[in-house]
Amino acid sequence: MLSEWHQQLQRITHLSSDALAIYFGLIIFFVVAFCHQRQLKSNYAIWAVILLAVGVELFNARHDILDKGYWRIGQSLQHIINVLLLPLTLWFMARYRVWKG
Repeated sequence: MLSEWHQQLQRITHLSSDALAIYFGLIIFFVVAFCHQRQLKSNYAIWAVILLAVGVELFNARHDILDKGYWRIGQSLQHIINVLLLPLTLWFMARYRVWKG
């Protein structure tokens, strides 16, 4: 059911799986950062993205093992990096005051 929903979302948005992962990470980061007082410097926001990325990949690994008989670790690591890349970049930039103001 989850993979059908993912494919339907790809058809609607015309985005690749990697692009959806990037946007998914950004959305989670911004939602948690908005709810937290420190906003972009929020440790909760970056940890929410990390935990969600790893959790989704562990869930996908379960399906890989059951369907294919092995876990595609390289693809899982690539997906985790895609989800974390932009939120982690924004978090570091806010944390170490790249923007002055």
